[in-house]
Amino acid sequence: MIICAFDPGTHCTGYGVLDIGHNSVKHIAHGTIRPRAEGLSERLKEIHLCVKSVLEEYKPVEAAIETSFYAVNAQTALKLGQARGVIILAATLMDLPVFEYTPTEIKKATCGYGHAGKDQINDMVAMLLGLKKKSITSKDATDALAVGICHGASRRIRRFAP
Repeated sequence: MIICAFDPGTHCTGYGVLDIGHNSVKHIAHGTIRPRAEGLSERLKEIHLCVKSVLEEYKPVEAAIETSFYAVNAQTALKLGQARGVIILAATLMDLPVFEYTPTEIKKATCGYGHAGKDQINDMVAMLLGLKKKSITSKDATDALAVGICHGASRRIRRFAP
């Protein structure tokens, strides 16, 4: 089953495409969306169109996204929420169910520790997907793949839950 996972941001949004099996997770693709526009509304439009393009290309059956974190700066949190909104909109307009995971859930599913650092996440994502450590050059794409790994683990747990 193909899923797309996203790490939202207004300047850089990471995405990862995984094939999730009953007991396996396989890497298909990953990348970053870097809007070129200066204004927020135009960046959001670019993010939406690029996410739509990724979804149309890979034809996933589900989407997963990282939930908002608590930012010290309220403006940063609001902008992140808007980026999340356009990603969720793109997925729901294609009738995809969207699953949301907190940063702590993602880190626990990927590294076994809810406060893992970026380097630990990068190393574990590469190991779990059978990739070379330095093959994922964008931290945003790494984070998106970690969201996908978390979603795969969550699906397996839900399958066995009563």
